[in-house]
Formats: sequence, C-alpha cells, structure tokens
Amino acid sequence: MTFHGTWITAAIVFGSIAIATGSATAQKRYAPGISDNEIKIGQTMPYSGPVSAWGTIGRAELAYIRMINDRGGINGRKINLISLDDAYTPPKTVEQTRKLVEQDGVAFVFGGLGTAANLAVRKYLNDRQVPQLFLLSGSEQFNDPEHFPWSIGIIPTYLLDGQTHARYILTHNPNAKIAILYQNDDYGKAHVRGLKDGLGERAKELVVRELSYEVSDPTIESQMVALKASGANTLYIAAGPKFAAQAIRKVSELAWRPMQFLTYTSQSISGVLEPAGLENAIGILSGGFAKDPTDPRWKDDPDMKEYFEWVQKYNPNSNERDTYVAAGYQYAAALVLLLRECGDDLSRENIMRRATSLHGFTIPLLLPGITLNTSPTDYQPIKQLRETRFNGKYWEGLEGDTH
Repeated sequence: MTFHGTWITAAIVFGSIAIATGSATAQKRYAPGISDNEIKIGQTMPYSGPVSAWGTIGRAELAYIRMINDRGGINGRKINLISLDDAYTPPKTVEQTRKLVEQDGVAFVFGGLGTAANLAVRKYLNDRQVPQLFLLSGSEQFNDPEHFPWSIGIIPTYLLDGQTHARYILTHNPNAKIAILYQNDDYGKAHVRGLKDGLGERAKELVVRELSYEVSDPTIESQMVALKASGANTLYIAAGPKFAAQAIRKVSELAWRPMQFLTYTSQSISGVLEPAGLENAIGILSGGFAKDPTDPRWKDDPDMKEYFEWVQKYNPNSNERDTYVAAGYQYAAALVLLLRECGDDLSRENIMRRATSLHGFTIPLLLPGITLNTSPTDYQPIKQLRETRFNGKYWEGLEGDTH
C-alpha cells in the first residue's frame, strides 16, 4: 500500500442505522470535533523514516475505522481519523499535532507512536486538555496522572518487558552472561532498566556488556561484533524493527549462539524476522499479550476468524499474519469499544473518565486471562506479558496462554 502526501483520512461512509445506547433523553455533550454525525480524531504515525515498519499499525487502524463506518459508525456518528506522517521525528510530531488540534480541530489524538514523539507533545496536549488516548509507548512516564492527567497509553511497559525476560533468565539460565543492544533514547533505556530491575542484585554480575545505537545510524554491525567479543552467552535486543532485524542476522553471521531475547515491539515475523532470515530467528524469546495470527492454536478462535475476515475485506493489501496488522486492529477496536461506552457524552472529560476507569475491559485478540484495567491513579491498562519462543514458523507460548 502506497501513501501519497503526508496525511490520510479514514473512509467517510457510514450507515443510516444508529445503534442506540444509554438514555434517549440523555443530554448530548460533545468535545470540539464531535457532532451528531462525526467524531474527528487525530494521529501521528511513522509512515516514513527508520521505523516505517511500525506505520503498518496506522494503516490497519484506518482500515478498521472504515469497517466501523460501514456498519454505522459509533451510535450513528462516522469516525474521521486523520493520520499524519511524523517520520518518527519529535519536531515533526509537534508540527503535525499542532495542525491536528489547531487547524483540523480534532477531539483528541489517538494511538500516536513512539516514546520521544509522545513526550514531545504531551505537555502541549495536557495544557489544552486534549486527550492523548491509547498512545503507543511502553514508557512508564505515561502513567503519571498527577502531572499529565490527559495522557494514557495502552501497551505493556518496556520496564515489564525487561522484567519478564529477567525472570526467565534467572529461572532457566541463572549463570548467564548478558549482552544488551538498545536504542539510545527513552525507548531503549526503559528496557535496560526493566531487565536490570528484574535481575535485582545479580544485574551487576550477569550483565557483561551493553551498547547503544542511534536511530539515524545506518548499521549496528560494530556493536554486534563488540557484544560477541564480551563473551556473552545471552543477548537482549531492545531495538526497533530495522535494527532488530540487523542484529538477528549479524548474530548468525558471527556464528554466535547466545540465548536471544527480543522486545515485543519488534516481534513481527514479516516486518522483522523475515528480513533477518527466519532460520536465524529460531529459538528467539519475546513477550506476548496478544494472540499471534501465525499461531495455529488460534485458527478456530472466534476473535481470530473475525480478524482474518476483516483483513480480507478491509485491508487486503496487508499481510494478515503480520502482528503489526493485528495490533492496529486490536488498538482501533479498543478505541471503538471505549467510544461506544461514552454514549452521547463525548466530552473530552468523559472520554478520559471512561479510559481511566476500565475494569476487566476486553478487546479482541488478547490472550486468555489478560484484560485492560485502569483507575484514576493507575493509567497502565495492560499489566501482563507472557514469554513466547519463535519456532521458525510462529511464536509459541511457554506459559499460561493456552485455551
């Protein structure tokens, strides 16, 4: 799928049959950008730049919104999702977000991707009391209702990612010598903190080398050579898609055989593992909280059947087995379910009130037993990750995610 220009607006078509919720006599309350006919939402996504593989999520969200509009929208209101390219550069995120709020007049921003990008616009949005809803960053900085009550994420924290792998290492490889490759920003550093936190007092003993890279770097080959030379037998790759693929391939080229851990944000088979070489990725471990469309265990699962039907009809140019496509489907579904719960009170205050009072909230494709839970003092919706291993074809669960 090719994008021309810097913005895309979701399909405007919507049915004439409204789905009634709440009291018919309830007073309607609308945020700017919302009317009886429309819910206007903004978003920034890296459709270009070094992590453009993540732009697949935004394309999937737009496709999901098209489906919802074809089915009548949200209580008769069409969703107009304006998704702008920020190329994963914070200054561009600021520019595009200001455009969305000040020129396009969106009710809120949804699902903006990237830690640095979301941090760059957080104060701006909070100062204007514009919800920064279900943003895509696992930084624990976005669970700060006291200082930034209008910003809430959706995915597990990167801290939890590191802690999950640390627990596995201590159980299965307690004498590990760990090397770490990480992105030199808040995204990468949070993973490192999580791993060391999970290792506890043993972190100083077990971590033998850690090296970073810049998003603008062309390659991480020198870092990988140095990490192997450290004598490590365990590798944690806290990297975005492009560099994760490079790292996995370089490990193979170096004939290095460490136990490998990969952040869940880079576990896409088509976006990362195939470019790295599937044979090179066999045995890699990663965290999971959602059903993997490549896993045959879920082929008869009702959620997965609906997902595949949606791909065929609304996102046919995408790879249905790509976890980034499934992720976009899942996050857009979370948005739609939340908006439905708001009824006719679509004020910014009520949208945030609902988002910060989720209890056992279920969205499509979550692993059994995982739900979204928030409170006015806890803005972290998903608090679980389960260890998975790539077997050459799909990610297989290692604990607690069976039927």
